[in-house]
Amino acid sequence: MRKCNNRIERSQFLAWITSRTLVHFAMLGFLALPAWPQQSSTDLTTKSLEDLMNVEVTSVSKSEQKLSRTASAIFVITAEDISRSGATNIPDLLRMVPGMDVAQINANTWAVSARGFNGEFSNELLVLVDGRTVYVPTFGGVFWDVLDMPLEDIERIEVIRGPGGTIWGANAVNGVVNIITKKAADTHGGLIVAGGGSLDQGFGVTQYGGTLGKNTDYRIYTKYLNQAELPGLSGRNGGDGWHLLSGGFRVDSTLSPKDALTIQGNLYAGREGNPNLTLQSVTSPGPEEVDPRVDLSGGFLQLAWNHTFSARSDTSVQISYDEFKRVDVLDEGRYTLNFDFQHHFIWGQRQSIVWGLDYRYSSSHTNGDLTISLNPADLNTQIAGSFIQDEIALSPDRVYLTVGTKLEHDYYTGFVLLPSARLTWQPNGHQMFWAAISRAARTPASTDTAERLNFAGFPGPNGTPVLIGQVGNPHFKNEDLTAYEVGTRITALKHLSIDIAAFYGDYTQQRTVEPAPPVFETTPAPPHLFIPTTFENLMHGESQGLEIAANWKVTDRWTLSPGYAFEQIHMHLDPSSQDTTSVSAAEGSSPVNSAQLRSHFIFPHNMSWDTSAYFVGRLDNPKIPSYTRVDTSLSWHYREGLSISLVGQNLVRDQHLEFIESTGASTSTLIKRSAYAKVTWRF
Repeated sequence: MRKCNNRIERSQFLAWITSRTLVHFAMLGFLALPAWPQQSSTDLTTKSLEDLMNVEVTSVSKSEQKLSRTASAIFVITAEDISRSGATNIPDLLRMVPGMDVAQINANTWAVSARGFNGEFSNELLVLVDGRTVYVPTFGGVFWDVLDMPLEDIERIEVIRGPGGTIWGANAVNGVVNIITKKAADTHGGLIVAGGGSLDQGFGVTQYGGTLGKNTDYRIYTKYLNQAELPGLSGRNGGDGWHLLSGGFRVDSTLSPKDALTIQGNLYAGREGNPNLTLQSVTSPGPEEVDPRVDLSGGFLQLAWNHTFSARSDTSVQISYDEFKRVDVLDEGRYTLNFDFQHHFIWGQRQSIVWGLDYRYSSSHTNGDLTISLNPADLNTQIAGSFIQDEIALSPDRVYLTVGTKLEHDYYTGFVLLPSARLTWQPNGHQMFWAAISRAARTPASTDTAERLNFAGFPGPNGTPVLIGQVGNPHFKNEDLTAYEVGTRITALKHLSIDIAAFYGDYTQQRTVEPAPPVFETTPAPPHLFIPTTFENLMHGESQGLEIAANWKVTDRWTLSPGYAFEQIHMHLDPSSQDTTSVSAAEGSSPVNSAQLRSHFIFPHNMSWDTSAYFVGRLDNPKIPSYTRVDTSLSWHYREGLSISLVGQNLVRDQHLEFIESTGASTSTLIKRSAYAKVTWRF
C-alpha cells in the first residue's frame, strides 16, 4: 500500500513539475522564435447554405463524409461557434445542440446526456477526443472536470444524437461526442489568453506553435483555471471551488508523401471541493463527513499514423495511453492502453468500405473505505472488437445505402453484435432525406458489478445495528437499444437551412434496483445485519422524440440559429421486479421540452455581439423547475491578433438549480449569475 501511495505521489509531483516546465518552455519560445500568423478557421456562416451540405464529418463512418450523405442526426459545433459562445468549458458548448441535455450539478460537476437518461455519469453517451475514448468504465461516464483543453485548439465538435455502436462500439447508445482538435499547422505563432471575473476568478492559456524543419509542425501549451465556490442549497458556501493546471503538446510530421504521423499528449493536476458530502458508516452512529478536497492528476500520450496507398485506399493506426488518479471517496488510480487499426478503400465504382480492429486494456486500483468500495478492489479488464461498414451508391450522387456491424467482446458480458443500416436520398442540391435502424448496447460499469455502498443505518432489535446498502451484481447484463430514426436537411430559402430528426427507441434489459437477501456480518465491528439491494436487468421501455435545428442568415450582419427538442420516455418493469424508483428516475431525469436561440450580430468597427438563450423544461425526478439561461458576449477586435471580450452568463436569475444527482454521488449547488472579461492576443 505504501509503495502504491509513493507511486501516486511521484505521479502527482511529475504532473506538477511537467506542467510548470511547459509554461517556462512556452514563454521562452515566445522570446526566442519568430512568429507565424494564426490561421483562421472556416466560418460556416460565410458559406452558402447549399455549401453546408458539403461540410465533411468523420464521426459517423470513421472516414470523411459529406453531410448530404450522412444518415445520422449529427450537429457540428465549429471553431467559430466556440469562439463566439463565451463558454469556458466543453459542457457549456454542448448546450447549443438540440437533443443534448446539459445540466450543471455544482461548480465542478455536470450531467450531460443525449436523448434522455441524464445523470452525473450518463452511461449511454460515448465521448472521444480525436477518436480516443474518455469514457471511464468505473462509473460508466465522463469526468467533465478534467476534460480540459484550450478551446482555441478545437477545430470542431461532432455530436451524434443516437447510436454509434457499429463504428465506436459499446456505450455509444444515445449519442457520441467527438472533439476534434486542430492540426499543429493551423496554430502557428503565439497565443495568450487571460481573463477573470466573478465566478471564473482567473483563467489563461499560453501557447506557441511553429515548424521543425520542412515537414514537421508543433504546438505546446499550458492552461490554468480557478473557479470560485457556488452557494449551497441552504444558503451557505457550497465548498465546490476548484482549480486545474494542465500542459500539453501536439506534433504533426509528414514522413513521406504517403505517411503522416501525429503525436500528442498532456498532463494535468488540480484540486476541487467536494461540497458538504456525507456518507454512512457502520462504525459510527450517523453520517460521516467526507474530506472536502479531491486531488486530481493524470494525462495521456497518443500516436496516430496515417498511410495512403493510393487515392482509393488508406490505413490508420492509433495507439494511446491514459492514466489518472482521483483521491476521493473511492480513491481510484487507473491506466488504459488503446490500440485501433482501420482500413478504408473504394471497391469498384460504387462501394466505399471501412473496416478495423481495436483492443483496450485497462487496469484499476481502488482503496475505498467503510462507506464505499469495490470488490475486487483491483481489476484488469480487456475489450477487443472488429467492425466493417460498406457505403453503397445505389444511385450515384442520389441514393446511398450504408450497412455495417461491430463484433465486440467485453470482460463482463462476452460477445455483443452491433449492426446498423442507413439510407440517404438526395433528390437535389437543396435537400436530402435519411433513415436508419441500428442496435447499441451499454456494457456494465464496475459499480454495476462490484460496488459495496452503505447509505443508511439504525439500531435494530436487541441493539443489533442494521445497515442498509447496495451491492453490485457480477451477473449484470448489457442494456440494449434498437433505434429507428428518420431525418431531413433542407435549404428552405436562400438564407434558411433546417435540420430535422425524429426517432423511436426500444430499450430492453435496463437496470433496476432489487432487494437482496439480508446477511449478518461480523466485520467490520460491531457485528451487524446488512440489508442490501442489488442491480438487475428488469426494465424495458421506449422513447420517441423530435429534434430541430435551423440557421437563418437574416442579413449580411445578423444570423439566428434556433433549435428545439421534444422527447417522451416510457419505461415498464418486468413482472418479477420489485423496484420502486428506476422507472420514475429514467422518465423524469431529462426535460420533455427544450429550446435554444443563438444570435450573432456584427457591428461596424470590428465589434460583434453574441447572445444565446436556452430554455430547459422541468424535471420530474428529482423535481427541478424549468429555467431559462441567457449568455451574452460583446467582442471587440481591437487590431489584427488582439481582441477583448466581455461575457455575462446566467443573466435571467441570480441563482437557480439545474440538477440533483439521485444517486447522491455529488451534492448540488446553485448556479449563479456571473460575468468575466477576456483578452486574446495572437502573434
